[in-house]
Amino acid sequence: RQVEERTAELHAERERSEQLLKNMLPRVIAERMKKGETIADRHEGTVIFADIKGFTSMAMNRDAHQVVTMLDEIFRLFDELADKHALEKIKTIGDCYMAVSGLPLPQFDHVDRAVLMGLDIVAVMPGLRESLGIDIDVRVGIHTGPLVAGVIGTQKYAYDIWGDTVNVASRMESHGVPGHVQISEDV
Repeated sequence: RQVEERTAELHAERERSEQLLKNMLPRVIAERMKKGETIADRHEGTVIFADIKGFTSMAMNRDAHQVVTMLDEIFRLFDELADKHALEKIKTIGDCYMAVSGLPLPQFDHVDRAVLMGLDIVAVMPGLRESLGIDIDVRVGIHTGPLVAGVIGTQKYAYDIWGDTVNVASRMESHGVPGHVQISEDV
């Protein structure tokens, strides 16, 4: 009986570990890593950056719990939009959200998916302003092209992307107009 109980505990613990890994990495990437593969791939994809304009100065006048709670509400909504349009969230960098379409599995309509997500982000901002009671807006930048994707290091794994496509998408965001989606000519 003790062996059965211990086996059940180990199985439950393994399931929790699997869920954590699948929450940190795309499922296909987690499966490849479990097989011992090095994750280093080339893709065609579309990168979206969404930066919360006015958040940094607003955060200076709030306590840490309020700042984290507000960012959490904003980024949870962005996560829902990423799921809706089948984009892969790459990371948040301060108050900037970064996602990509077209990988880790190819999508023939990756450009459309990213643009639709960008438009949805802009569309939800009035509701977020009202629910949070703060004057914020969003700049969205999108670019498409070749990417390198992979997982590096041995601690705190993260699936990340690199290349000029990422850099141009970031510049599209930083030079964009608040409340609008700034797209490159390639998009």
